[in-house]
Amino acid sequence: MIAIVDCNSFYVSCERLFQPHLNGKPVGVMSNNDGCVIALSNELKALGVKMGTPAHYLKEQVARGEITLFSSNYELYGDISSRVQAVLEEFSAGIDPYSIDECWVDFSGFAPGQLEDHARELRRQVKQYTGIPVSIGVAPTRTLAKVANRASKKIAGFGGVCVLYPDSPQTQGLLQRCELGDIWGVGRRLAEKLGNLGIITAWDLRNQNAKDIRRRFSVTLERTVLELQEVDAIEMMGMDFARERIMTSRSFGRLTNDKGEIREAIRQHAQRSAEKLRKQGSLCRAVLVFLRTNPHRQDLAQHNPSMIIELDNPTDDGRTIVGAAIQVLECLHAPNKRYMKGGVMLMEICDRATEQLSLLNAPQSDFDRERSEKLMGVMDELNQKMGRGTVRIGTPSAGAAWHLRCANRSPRYTTRWEEIPRLKEL
Repeated sequence: MIAIVDCNSFYVSCERLFQPHLNGKPVGVMSNNDGCVIALSNELKALGVKMGTPAHYLKEQVARGEITLFSSNYELYGDISSRVQAVLEEFSAGIDPYSIDECWVDFSGFAPGQLEDHARELRRQVKQYTGIPVSIGVAPTRTLAKVANRASKKIAGFGGVCVLYPDSPQTQGLLQRCELGDIWGVGRRLAEKLGNLGIITAWDLRNQNAKDIRRRFSVTLERTVLELQEVDAIEMMGMDFARERIMTSRSFGRLTNDKGEIREAIRQHAQRSAEKLRKQGSLCRAVLVFLRTNPHRQDLAQHNPSMIIELDNPTDDGRTIVGAAIQVLECLHAPNKRYMKGGVMLMEICDRATEQLSLLNAPQSDFDRERSEKLMGVMDELNQKMGRGTVRIGTPSAGAAWHLRCANRSPRYTTRWEEIPRLKEL
């Protein structure tokens, strides 16, 4: 049996964790640049606010104190997520992180009568040690576990934990009430196509022939059918799986045509991408840089350039990657265009452990390589201990237009203790 542990309204729960007076009140978290609401408390949903609602639509309610909106605080959320995963790992046979607020947990080895009690105890421990409420769905396959998890949140009688046993009447009942759009991996358009064939519910899909579904649709939907039939057909790779491409990009705080400001943004994105590359133990052979104007501003000239530069040798050295990105930017930037976004993508990624060195490398190359590894290692360690951006490559510009708007960001309680005055006093 496998379980999916899902943190309830995770971003909101992280904010409430350090501001408990917000419990029971309408709270939301906004996207980058405070654009729209991406996380909502149940109280905020009850007011009719939907996921993706533009934040400026709620300006009056916020001013009257009826609603509290926070800017996204990903450093805080990432740290709390790591703490939740640590608890799950300690009290289970193994975990497979799926996203920042969801984690697969191995429930094999438990007798059927022990599964629900163990799940409830695990839920209690996560709440006790981290303060984050979670919902747990347990089933023979991941797709069914997703169905169980949804039921644990939507149906009050489950109390946050739903266990679906093989071939049980409860499993059949839930699948008969589950719409296609609520199945993991089935989107709106696919649900419409299936509906035209008379396949309306998850139970209808479960009763289809998997091979016929593959022939008509795809191997992905075939696996979904098998999973609904309690056949384990989906294998997760986990968050630690080495990515084949690494991209870092952000929208700017406002439209800008200042080359210095854009250069600083690209420099930071390139450095951050290099950090991700080193973290997964990889090297890259090419760097792509892109710029975007605002497609919704048709009154402004549009310009969406991108360019790839190949590196002389595979590397994870931030100095080389930043230098290449800046070199590409010099070719892309148009002084009369106002850009809203820029980004850096590392491509042709290979494993450092299996890198093939050239026979033409000079003896000095080994020395330079070792020196680069030590320098980057020290940089990563300092930035991890002292905060991201403490040690930077290049000289940052004074402009700040490219920074995200985050007027309502809470302190980074768990990663920057100096931002909490009362902790200084203790």
